[in-house]
Amino acid sequence: MTLKRRDGPDTSAPPTSPAPTSTDTVVAQRRNFLRRGAAVAAGGVALGASAQTLEIPKSNLAAGRPMEAKAYGTPSRYYTVTRNRTDVLVNRQNFSDWSMTPLQHQHGIVTPNGLFFERHHAGVPDINPDEHRLVLHGMVRQPLVFTMSDLMRYPSVSKFYFLECSGNGLTDWTRAASTTVQQSHGLLSCGQWTGVPLSWLLEEAGVDPKATWMLFEGADGAGHTRSVPMKKALADVLIVYGQNGEMLRPEQGYPLRAFVPGWEGNVSVKWLRRIKVGDAPWNFRSETARYTDPMPDGKWRQFSFEMEAKSVITNPSGGMRMAGPGPVEIQGFAWSGNGTIRAVDVSVDGGRNWQEARLEEPVLDKCLTRFRFNWRWDGSPAQIASRAVDSTGYVQPTVADIAKVRALTGFVQHHNGVFPWSISASGEVKNAIA
Repeated sequence: MTLKRRDGPDTSAPPTSPAPTSTDTVVAQRRNFLRRGAAVAAGGVALGASAQTLEIPKSNLAAGRPMEAKAYGTPSRYYTVTRNRTDVLVNRQNFSDWSMTPLQHQHGIVTPNGLFFERHHAGVPDINPDEHRLVLHGMVRQPLVFTMSDLMRYPSVSKFYFLECSGNGLTDWTRAASTTVQQSHGLLSCGQWTGVPLSWLLEEAGVDPKATWMLFEGADGAGHTRSVPMKKALADVLIVYGQNGEMLRPEQGYPLRAFVPGWEGNVSVKWLRRIKVGDAPWNFRSETARYTDPMPDGKWRQFSFEMEAKSVITNPSGGMRMAGPGPVEIQGFAWSGNGTIRAVDVSVDGGRNWQEARLEEPVLDKCLTRFRFNWRWDGSPAQIASRAVDSTGYVQPTVADIAKVRALTGFVQHHNGVFPWSISASGEVKNAIA
């Protein structure tokens, strides 16, 4: 078992098509792409002299609405993108449930707070920050109790990281259950997180050298609890109170949560109230009956923490319709819990051939990376897909690769397989999992 290819054979050969060797080459390609697109658009609208007599819009003829003195800004009334509950797995209780980020409408790597995906085990608690306490105890020299005021007096750090539920994609292993990328991959978001490195608090408490694990416990009705290795806690775990420049929202753990970069979302325990240091994992229900992976020998693998390299095309994607033959910029996201994205390959012929896409800066550790690929659709049926390569050399596997080393039975977690979309001659884009 290797770190670079845990769930499939080694396919970490370099991409088949080299990246552009200079900025001039990239600029020339973009100009050619835009020129071809303009030629197509010219058939629909003729400009020329008419542009000199452009009609004055109504918005030019009157003042707009005045600024409100004390208002929280909201999107335009014409912008109707929403974070939807899952409609593939329907839970009528509304307590243990999910909502999905509309990735097909996300323009950059940062997900707006109002569109961040949700995963709750017992609803969203209403916690007064003035009454909230965080306890750090167990195998430490000095147990500590922190108020929110105490924690916010520490120097803080802000880091960009993705957050992904381990169940992202679990309905679409071998059949096309989802119709849109929001349904198939929407348990994924990315943002800037602000808080205190856990290592600073552990240093103040004085950790016993024999300690190797710790638990995080939430203050929600489920008392959600997870074990996390001490090595990871000391490396980059944050105790977070801020998200994208504001305080956490209640559904994201207000007033306090753990954030474990690159690992499955359920270990980043929300509404954090307790950290206990110990010398072994606690084997909670969330680590035995849940969040484990079925293996071919009938056993189940525990502590599959890392979210391995993954990518998905978001435009064009399921539920969309192509405007017609011509230039298309294929766009999507790639991410890896084990480092940065080194490359993304795109196939437009069902995986027979792959070409390297352009990565858009910034390319950050354990963060969403945007990729773009210029393609000219000829109007015939096609199947498009992407695969990511991360900084460890790991290549995103196919579902067939993963099936060789794991049992794909039931609702299996940790789906990072290549995900295809089909395009029909009429331009309709559909989930191509079969």
